[in-house]
Amino acid sequence: MDVIDFVMHKESVGGQPITKHQAINKCKEILGYQKTNNKERYQPDLSKSQFLANIFQYFCNAVYNSTPAKTYLESRNLDFKKLTSSGSPVGYNAGQFHHGSRRDEQLIQRCVNYGLLIDKNILSRTGNKAYGVFGKWSICFALKNKNNEITSLYFRSTLNDKKSKHFYLKDRKGLYPNYPKPTTKKLILTEAIIDAASLLQIKTITKEYEVLSCYGTNGLTAEHSEALSQLKQLEEIIFFFDNDEAGRKAIAKYSEMLQSEYPKLKMSSVEPINKDINETLQAHTEEIFIELLNKRTALVFSNEKPTENKTIERPNASNSIDFLKRKHLLKNLNQLIGKAGIVGEQNSRMLLFLIIVSYLNKNPLHALVQGSSGSGKTHIISRIADMMPQEDVLRFTRITESSLYNWGEFDLFKKVVVIEDLDGLKEDALYALREFISNQVLRSSVTIKDKKGNNKSRHKIVKGQFSSLSATTKGETYEDNMSRSFLIAVDESKTQTTKIINYQNQRNAGEIDPNEQQKAIHFIQQLVRNLKDYEVVNPYATKLNLPDKVHKIRRLNEMYQAVIKQVTFLNQYNRKLNTKEQLVAEIEDIEQATEILFESIILKVDELDGSLRQFFEHLKKYVKNENQDFILREIRQHLNISKTQVFRYVQTLTELEYLKQIGGYANKGIKYKISYWDNYQKIRVEIKDFLMLQIQQLKSKNQTAPSKPKHKKISELVQ
Repeated sequence: MDVIDFVMHKESVGGQPITKHQAINKCKEILGYQKTNNKERYQPDLSKSQFLANIFQYFCNAVYNSTPAKTYLESRNLDFKKLTSSGSPVGYNAGQFHHGSRRDEQLIQRCVNYGLLIDKNILSRTGNKAYGVFGKWSICFALKNKNNEITSLYFRSTLNDKKSKHFYLKDRKGLYPNYPKPTTKKLILTEAIIDAASLLQIKTITKEYEVLSCYGTNGLTAEHSEALSQLKQLEEIIFFFDNDEAGRKAIAKYSEMLQSEYPKLKMSSVEPINKDINETLQAHTEEIFIELLNKRTALVFSNEKPTENKTIERPNASNSIDFLKRKHLLKNLNQLIGKAGIVGEQNSRMLLFLIIVSYLNKNPLHALVQGSSGSGKTHIISRIADMMPQEDVLRFTRITESSLYNWGEFDLFKKVVVIEDLDGLKEDALYALREFISNQVLRSSVTIKDKKGNNKSRHKIVKGQFSSLSATTKGETYEDNMSRSFLIAVDESKTQTTKIINYQNQRNAGEIDPNEQQKAIHFIQQLVRNLKDYEVVNPYATKLNLPDKVHKIRRLNEMYQAVIKQVTFLNQYNRKLNTKEQLVAEIEDIEQATEILFESIILKVDELDGSLRQFFEHLKKYVKNENQDFILREIRQHLNISKTQVFRYVQTLTELEYLKQIGGYANKGIKYKISYWDNYQKIRVEIKDFLMLQIQQLKSKNQTAPSKPKHKKISELVQ
């Protein structure tokens, strides 16, 4: 028997036992229980900050039960639990805080006064007055004053509606996430609140830095200035704005303003890899921000002399356009790429640059860089990608089977995709990548749930106008991808190795200025930004042919023509436009494209991939004639190659009948001989002569042909 049953048996009304409900009420009376006022947190005596704090707490609680909020935060790679533990929680406004049992006229009136509700002067279906909800279906962040009280709220829509994305309560006051601590020494300023939230969930950053959000590129307010003036121990301000022209201009404006007020403060900037901090967080792990902050760039002002630790100002648009108007542009650009940190590989690096910059055109190109482990293939594609505007670059270490199908329709439009290890992709992911390369679109039928929970099919489209660079050690494995991409072999010769080692030694000795490298990279990025999207026509296309020995000649011919167009595209300030506003290719473009593309054409002719061909040529030099036998240990020691690599190369060459076993013992070494001694150099010369002869014939015909009407050059049009 419990207490309530005891009361039921002992109490009576009119001689009759009381009911259980009466017994419960009697117990409440004995205990002095009073019914909780559900509207307690909305009492009229609350201050505005207390009221907003209660509302914000309601929004924060809503996140735990809201699927749309969790889905949106997950898509932004924001962890609401981490943000809560950091002291900067995030809420969700479902627009229900004034409905049902929560409906109270005093609550509603205060919400109207503070801007949380909008009086539309209409009635609802129930006859009650209807209100519009400010920031409905939005995640919510709190802005705080110097006393750490909530003074305003910021809403960010979870809907893909460009017209209703950001909302601030009227009479905005306060800072996000709060006023910096008085002991702050290093302060990071971000352009947007969601960027600040992205950094706040990284403990490594919050331990060393304070984070403060501006409200856009024009959003460094008087409150920000007041907060900065209170930081007596501040040593450095780090601008971490968006990677676009507006962000860079804002950094220049505010850094000069703050430097004039605080001349002893160090000013520096960090450039996100993607468009902004949050997009970078979506595409990378948290460790990338530690690396970016460690490599931040010190800012130099007009009244300062550059020191060893400060970089030179970034190039402006006029300088880059002057560069693009120069004669021998590709030669000058190739030298600039070398200054940016790519040693040797002159033709390969230029070809990779032409391929990667094709993302600006309607028919982008793709490259597969093949080399043995440790040959530097990932380094070269990463360095080339560094030279593109970083807001357009997406870098992946791995891609899951279905991830490419799950991007938004235009998320991969006019982008650069870098796949650092193609070997890590499974067959389904490779298939999706091949479809993107061939058709620039993925179409899939997916199952979704409607509002009633029923399964329905939906047609999902992802458009992918992107150029790509991928690295692999197993070029022969990706036959389908190879035929769709330019195959480029890393130079693994001793000469190239010597160049790289000398460069590394010079860099470690301090003889190479890293600031000069960064200057070259930023200048090339500016060059790319000044290239315009033009269609290119090649009037000599019908006069060009490839050798019959080329594998899959149809596809390679299209790629050859595409590189010619890319050379013309890069030379656009020195090329003519026809009446259809198309760039017209010149013979010089064909000659340059042939020189740059030659090694890739050779790889298409050769049945051995790049690394295997280099190994076989080294092997022939060592063996010297067809009659000499050898064992694997000799080759391994002579060429200084690992046992695994030598075994794989020899096994492949044996399968292709270039080598054969002639005896030996497993414990003493199997003996091999070269069974097919091809004349690789002769083939190279024949193909080179074939291609150059075509160009010479074009030049001869062009000299004797009657002159055509002149078209204007772009450089003349932009004067």
